[in-house]
Amino acid sequence: MNTISLSRWLQTIDQEYLCDFIREGGASVKFAVTSDELRPALADAMKEHCRERNYVFIAFDAAQRRAHMPQDIFFAMAEQIDWRLLARRQLLRLAHEAGLDVDGVDPASSTNIYDAIGQINGLARNSVYRDLRPHMESQTVRNPRMAKDFRIAMTQLCINENTSDPQFYNGTPLLEWLTGNNTRISNVRHFSIYTPINRNTARYFIESAFYWIHHVGYAGTVLQFDISRVTVARRNKDGSRYYTRAMAMEHYELLREFIDGADRLTSAFLLVAASPAFVEAATDRGSRGYGIYQALQTRIMDDVRDRNLVNPEAALVRLTSEGMD
Repeated sequence: MNTISLSRWLQTIDQEYLCDFIREGGASVKFAVTSDELRPALADAMKEHCRERNYVFIAFDAAQRRAHMPQDIFFAMAEQIDWRLLARRQLLRLAHEAGLDVDGVDPASSTNIYDAIGQINGLARNSVYRDLRPHMESQTVRNPRMAKDFRIAMTQLCINENTSDPQFYNGTPLLEWLTGNNTRISNVRHFSIYTPINRNTARYFIESAFYWIHHVGYAGTVLQFDISRVTVARRNKDGSRYYTRAMAMEHYELLREFIDGADRLTSAFLLVAASPAFVEAATDRGSRGYGIYQALQTRIMDDVRDRNLVNPEAALVRLTSEGMD
């Protein structure tokens, strides 16, 4: 594989994807092969681009969480998402659509957002809630773009923002369920939630989360996978996560499903950062490269490529540090 510098590749991703395609609802999955030294710089650069472009940046490290389990991916996402902030952003969006003045209301503030909206518009807190409830029903409760239990959870989070005192906040069981800290359905059944987040349902929650983040006003989501640990064929002595060949294949199947189901993702850019071992040929049973799962390899390798020039928009690129392409 020919190489391309990190700065040049990031410029292409920013211009061709983050500036418009992803912002307008599109989705893409890209693979970047980097050295161990360059991978943190890639994450830092993507995080900075997200901050400038109003994206939510989420990092997933296969050394810390099970990369072959979709529920672990969702739980890692959920831990990095400020769900209460998303709920307050949604309430401001609904209030604006209801004709209420929301200028000067900070969604990141810890004050009761219903009170804040009411003070500007000369309304009582309960009056604001009554005005927003029909919009909440139509845009959240009955929104077919999200899984049923996910949209119920988001609605309840919006309702429970009607407090500023932490001791009276009743949304904690929902946050624990979303983040995997308490996966018992009995803990959230009183919210009319009956579906566990597991390997069979997690993909629907991931898709719903991408949609919700965009719906409440962010440009989209950048989810960066660091899968360098997946390709390590020998068990590490430091106690960090180890992937068998079967686990690696499960993970590659999951990535293949993201590629094939990209049209189900809303405003999402998935970046898979891998070590050089990812593209090594599968020469023995100990190999963990993408060659062990042909369905993924055929989806991201270039059928036609130039001997000298690198296509910066290719599904798979090899990145180098500055001035080396």
